[in-house]
Amino acid sequence: MPTATSPARRIRVGYLSGEFNLSANGLVMAGVFDHHDRDAFDIVAFDNGTDDGTPLRQRITRSFTQIIDVRALSDVDLAATIRAEAIDILVDLNGYFGNSRSDVLALRPAPVQVSFLGCPATSGAAQVDYAIADSVVVPDDERQWHSEAIVYLPDTYYPTDRDREISDRCFTRAECGLPERGVVFACFNHCHKILPETFARWMRILDAVEGSVLWLLDANAVATANLRAAAARFGLDPARLVFAPRLAPSEHLARHSCADLALDSLPYNGHTTTTDALWAGLPVLTLAGSTWPGRVAASVLQAIHMPDLVTNSAAEYERQAILLGTQPDMLAAIRERLADRRLNAPLFDSARYTRRLEAAFRAMHSRRCAGRPPGTITIGAE
Repeated sequence: MPTATSPARRIRVGYLSGEFNLSANGLVMAGVFDHHDRDAFDIVAFDNGTDDGTPLRQRITRSFTQIIDVRALSDVDLAATIRAEAIDILVDLNGYFGNSRSDVLALRPAPVQVSFLGCPATSGAAQVDYAIADSVVVPDDERQWHSEAIVYLPDTYYPTDRDREISDRCFTRAECGLPERGVVFACFNHCHKILPETFARWMRILDAVEGSVLWLLDANAVATANLRAAAARFGLDPARLVFAPRLAPSEHLARHSCADLALDSLPYNGHTTTTDALWAGLPVLTLAGSTWPGRVAASVLQAIHMPDLVTNSAAEYERQAILLGTQPDMLAAIRERLADRRLNAPLFDSARYTRRLEAAFRAMHSRRCAGRPPGTITIGAE
């Protein structure tokens, strides 16, 4: 009979999250949950969020062996619940963000504890054994600055869902408030990612590309007014900033067809929004940063085999955006290449990604069963 510390039995993985619903993390993790190998893993959800009644929530619920509502539990009671489930590997999907329960990890409810997705940085916490990353977001020479042992996945650490629905609704530029002619640059990242330096770059790009507009998410009235006022201070017509109201995810993806090129933000890139754009067929131009959250788009673009859309300086970023905005044939060729690689490159292969993540879980579990401390793990491509 396999023992609790034997690699021969099914590994019990517990996901701790407040976003098992229609949320950024829920959207990208649904494909992973779907593709877990039920013969090798028991998958348990410790749910610190809400059941929003959406089809995505129902799909996620079906993917788990069980889903346990932990919102009302104290940290002590939550730790006891996790221990009672004999969890081998506890994966914290929030870190210090969102509906976080990271404090419970200090009570050591599982023998292996992992930071994944929600906190794109080191936790700085001794109770977190591993952080799941890749060589772009955490280069080898920066591993020393992480308190966790780093697990390197190939291609990208960032998950996607190949089954994301794109509505068949055909949006027109007119109904989106966009001009019929002229380049539409877009950035649907949250407004708190738009720092003055990023905005100044965008204004210089608009100024250089005649007739272009910038399509942003209408996050709230205050942000919209402030951004329009900022555009005026750069000497640009505020009407060249167009704001998109929130839509259902499938329709939001569909309206990406009205844009020509997505412009990424720095120092915090678009993460789920970058994969949204690429899945919808919209190229993303990014500026690689000096920290993990500023390199996620570079990681994602590497995984779809389009590293030419990763720039390494503000000047290069602006030059490339202006070049693509004034050379329609060049931009069209990039869009064609994206259409070809969307289903052929690793980025949107949810099944392959999950196999690699499971290989990481097996490696962590094997080290623990052998009595070895956490250490760097590198998962190779098949």
